[in-house]
Amino acid sequence: MSATAPPVVVVGELLVDIVSHPDGRSAEHVGGSPANVAVGLARLGHDTHLACLVGEDERGRRCAEHVEAGGVHLLPGSRSPQHPTSTALATLDGSGAASYVFDLHWDLPPVRLPAGTGHLHTGSIATTLTPGDAEVEDAMRRARAQGTVSYDPNVRPTIMGDVDEVRPRVEHLVTLSDVVKCSEDDIEWLYPGELASAVMARWAALGASLTVVTLGGEGVVWRAATGEEARAAARIKDVVDTVGAGDSFMAGLLSGLLDSGLLGSTDARARLAAAGLDDVRPAIDRALATSGVTVRHAGAYAPTREELR
Repeated sequence: MSATAPPVVVVGELLVDIVSHPDGRSAEHVGGSPANVAVGLARLGHDTHLACLVGEDERGRRCAEHVEAGGVHLLPGSRSPQHPTSTALATLDGSGAASYVFDLHWDLPPVRLPAGTGHLHTGSIATTLTPGDAEVEDAMRRARAQGTVSYDPNVRPTIMGDVDEVRPRVEHLVTLSDVVKCSEDDIEWLYPGELASAVMARWAALGASLTVVTLGGEGVVWRAATGEEARAAARIKDVVDTVGAGDSFMAGLLSGLLDSGLLGSTDARARLAAAGLDDVRPAIDRALATSGVTVRHAGAYAPTREELR
């Protein structure tokens, strides 16, 4: 990676997951899909900045320390004395099934993009939760004027609302994005019964040059700007857990596209819009490699480049 590579900005939630066990034990972990992507990009050597909203409380301090330890720079306004840090309480029953209660705060201030920002990534709860969703969209528009944008819907059915209301929002954000990645579970909720190929074609018609659908243990399918599609097998072995695997895949994908000159500027957007399967394949390979390392560790582990060799 060039030392002069433009900054990458990630916009989205950074929160604390609280897991409550039947025997009364509880444990807290720093989480948030966009935050995981930010750490993944920073660990891969990219100049990465995160716009989020955490409190000045103890949980907020731990959240900030976590991402900064991974090499991420918190953007101004990401820490607020007016709001507690968001939490997701998962209560496990005797079978291990979880029920969730969310305490979310997303009064995101205007995102201050660093000078020369080349790429912006967003997704998940941050793109649908009011009132901050408006600031996320504004940041996408401003970043798109000078660089490229990626989006991962990463739907959360229990808190995002009715699918018939969420689907138009997702499709609107696709129109602002150069790269859209989702999971097969996202598609099943957003478009019940539709095949991944049909959804990728729909999103391509809305303007996304590269669309990618992860298929869990079956790997990934993607559609290049040329309209060609391809599949690749997952690189999974010695699985400890799959926490953060999708976010690690996203970080690896963006890293590979940035290194290939297919993201990071308006010129890169033009190259991505003309890219075929072989042009994109190295980034897909990196994404499969990063997620393959992540599943061999407990939690949302983010590998370095050295671990991919």
